[in-house]
Amino acid sequence: MIHPPVVCEKAQRLERLLLRLEAGEPFDQVCADLDLSVRPEDLPKLQAKYEAGGRTWEALIDGRYGHPQTAHSALREWMYERKREDKSLTARELFKEIKERFQVELSIGHINYLLRKVELTRPRGQPGRHREEGKDQVAPAPETPSSASLGNGGIFFPGSGEARDGDQRDS
Repeated sequence: MIHPPVVCEKAQRLERLLLRLEAGEPFDQVCADLDLSVRPEDLPKLQAKYEAGGRTWEALIDGRYGHPQTAHSALREWMYERKREDKSLTARELFKEIKERFQVELSIGHINYLLRKVELTRPRGQPGRHREEGKDQVAPAPETPSSASLGNGGIFFPGSGEARDGDQRDS
């Protein structure tokens, strides 16, 4: 696949970063020289990717073209499984758990979007009122209108064949 020049240049700079770090140069200085914003905690992942790809800069092409990938597949699978275990979890609660477990901050809207894609969202609107324990209240059956109360129901709605005020029909 042909990648944009900017993407290739970044991958080559990442390769130079890894090689210079192997040579023992200080991390901050190398990042400044190469104009890279890499976090120290990302280095093991970059190194593993570089080694697995045969120690070539092509292995460091991420294919996302600069877009961050915070909701990676492992995080999504964990979130889906967690939601399947506990259907009452809210997006806000999942946000807190994801932040603790993965050190990633996803917006609550994005969490809901991801859950909606796999049909794991709760029904929209406010949740119903919870009953107090020990009280088994039975709601009364709704009253159905009797036929006697509807006896004159058609008085306000004339049938289609009857003339109405302002009707301009030619007979």
